[in-house]
Amino acid sequence: MKVGYCRVSTHDQHLAMQQDALKSAGCEEIFSDIASGAKTDRPGLDEALSYLRESDTLVVWKLDRLGRSLQHLIQTIKDLTERKIGFKSLQENIDTTTSGGKLIFHIFSALAEFERDLILERTKAGLKAARARGRKGGRPPLLDKRQIDRMFEMYDKADNTVAEICKVFNISRACFYKYLNKRKIMEAA
Repeated sequence: MKVGYCRVSTHDQHLAMQQDALKSAGCEEIFSDIASGAKTDRPGLDEALSYLRESDTLVVWKLDRLGRSLQHLIQTIKDLTERKIGFKSLQENIDTTTSGGKLIFHIFSALAEFERDLILERTKAGLKAARARGRKGGRPPLLDKRQIDRMFEMYDKADNTVAEICKVFNISRACFYKYLNKRKIMEAA
């Protein structure tokens, strides 16, 4: 059985063109969503995926209608393959029930993995170069050394509560206690 899935991003757009194409492709059931592709909550897709049975085929008008990203698309198709469910995209002419469609899908998978590896390598190289120039990652400290010294003066005198100190320096209690723990570690060393 062929099961169709279609999606548009906004209520201003219409599903009719995709639905017509899916009906022409022989889909007996069609599920749909009106949601941005970036959203994880797509009840129509969830319903379609749970409706599918072994030897069925999920049909979409275009690849970008199914996946939020290339990785999500590949994972969804892998999940379908494990359940012995085929996948077909009408516009890209990909059909994983054929050997040619499987080949194209595997090429997409390999390209996506290659892209992830390249991004990881570039990120690592960028961090290494930044460290070599003396840069550290993370947020800059909220308080400078003078402010920290003054904060601990107030704390050590015990004239002010932690809440009052936090209000003066415009920091959260958690932030205050991080500075305090850091001080204790420095004193212990």
